Amino acid sequence: MTVLATRNRANAILATAAVLALLYFARDVLVPVTLAVILSLLVAPLVRVLRRAGLGQTGSVLAAVFALAAFFALAVAMIGLQLAKMTSSLPMYEERIRQKLAALDGLTAGQLNAVTAALQHPVSAGGPVPVEIRTPPLSAIELVQRVLGTVWGPLATAGIVFVVLVFVLLERESLRDRFIRIAGVGDIHATSLALNDAGERLSRYFVSQLLVNVGVGCALGLGLWLLGLPLAFFWGTLAGLLRFVPYVGVWIAALFAAMLGAAIDPGWSLAIGTLSLVAAVELIASQLVEPQLYGHATGLSPLSVVVSAVFWSWLWGPIGLLVSTPLTLCLVVAGRHIETLSSLDVLLGDHHALTMAQRFYQRALSGDSEEIISSAHAYLEHSSLAEYCDEVLIPALVLTRASRNFGSITPEQQATVRDAIVSSIAAIARGDRKQPRRRRRTTVLDPASLGRQLRTEREQLVGPFQGPLIVAPGTVMLCAGMGTPPDSLGAELLVRILREQGADARHLSLDELLGAPPAQTSPNAVALVYLVSSFPSEERNRAAPALEQLRQKFSGASLITMFLRGDGPLDQAIGSVPGADESTVSFREAAHVFHALQHRNI
Repeated sequence: MTVLATRNRANAILATAAVLALLYFARDVLVPVTLAVILSLLVAPLVRVLRRAGLGQTGSVLAAVFALAAFFALAVAMIGLQLAKMTSSLPMYEERIRQKLAALDGLTAGQLNAVTAALQHPVSAGGPVPVEIRTPPLSAIELVQRVLGTVWGPLATAGIVFVVLVFVLLERESLRDRFIRIAGVGDIHATSLALNDAGERLSRYFVSQLLVNVGVGCALGLGLWLLGLPLAFFWGTLAGLLRFVPYVGVWIAALFAAMLGAAIDPGWSLAIGTLSLVAAVELIASQLVEPQLYGHATGLSPLSVVVSAVFWSWLWGPIGLLVSTPLTLCLVVAGRHIETLSSLDVLLGDHHALTMAQRFYQRALSGDSEEIISSAHAYLEHSSLAEYCDEVLIPALVLTRASRNFGSITPEQQATVRDAIVSSIAAIARGDRKQPRRRRRTTVLDPASLGRQLRTEREQLVGPFQGPLIVAPGTVMLCAGMGTPPDSLGAELLVRILREQGADARHLSLDELLGAPPAQTSPNAVALVYLVSSFPSEERNRAAPALEQLRQKFSGASLITMFLRGDGPLDQAIGSVPGADESTVSFREAAHVFHALQHRNI
């Protein structure tokens, strides 16, 4: 078994190395094809619109590709003209640049002396006569050859991209059928779902990002023009294009624009204004506009976006930096729909790798109460405490109980979990958002259960009777566990849930209820009596006789059972209990009973 596992691991390493080698050495072929596929997703909505307008498949594809090519050609031409104009204007700013460098040199105690010296013209009247080597002017043929040699590579790549793009759009349905035949003919439904998911996500992402980036570029161009920065259109266009590079692209453009502003402005106000404008526009775009357009539709975590940008730029250079996000998104979608690649979704996706219950248990095992409290408050901003107990706390206790039953948790770890749970529940119920002050460390030998500890702490705040002794009839809710420590904890949680909703809820043990009349209040003041069982146990067999005794003692009250499923089978929690007026299986249902009583009394 060990030899087989080692062989499989070695095969996986060799396969990964082969894939990386293929991606690197075949980049001249893969880069144009990848760009064409990505652009097809961007142009696909326009093709569908043109087809509905009656142009037909071929006419729609050619028109859309021509529009895209014209857009890129216009953008490149405008950027080239603006760049040439900026280059011709640089000598005008030479003296001001020298002054700024001299000022910076003085501020930095001579660190920039070498730079300023390099920009100074020779002023010495004597000394050797400088020798100037002049190259002969280029002939027309040589000039054409040099220009073509410079632009031929990008033009050839662009031509290949657009040719492949035309055929990808024309053969879109056929290519999808071929991929399904190769990758998933055994499960056409799952493969089609994966392709549709990838296509919709990528298309929505590109169209939305293109709209946002165009808007950012226009806003920056207009704002820089109002500030008086030369070549404002160039800087706005550059910022819009570089914004396709995650996180840092727009700031690269902002840095160069600010440097130009510092060069032409006698002071620093233009440079500072440029950076402030970029910061304001980027803040609005990233925090207000993008969440409204596509939010987290890409499904990628921020860390995976950064790591993928580094990885793909290492493989394919600047083009890899631009296509890193869509390529990584394809891997995430594949991992979401293909079981053997599910690790990709876990590593790169924006979903939590653990459920909230698993995270609660892991943090409790580490004694990290502060993170538990922070996560709980984030959850409670849109959900109730009852839902938190049903969805997070009780499942976390199930995990704790399972670990204890399997012997995989030590007594010291049990004590750590106990401390974290008590601290967290107490802080959540009080509404505290900070780490609670350190309490006396408990051990598994402590006789008090979690429920009893929490009840004692609450009684220290509200008094030993948990409320006034003289109350109006039918206004008190009593909660009692069936007898086990988890039952006591469930009863205490239910008390806190009901008190949060305005009820006069009090926690008593079952023996206290069945024994002498409770000193906390008179029997006629009790409206509801909850009998709580957090896990299926032998104590549940006592429910029927206990309910019969409670009926005799609290004749005017409604008897409610809350038997949670815990880690038992579903049928052990669902079903009516003999002698109970109502049977509930969750904290939400138990709270609903209280709300129904309130509505009846109104």
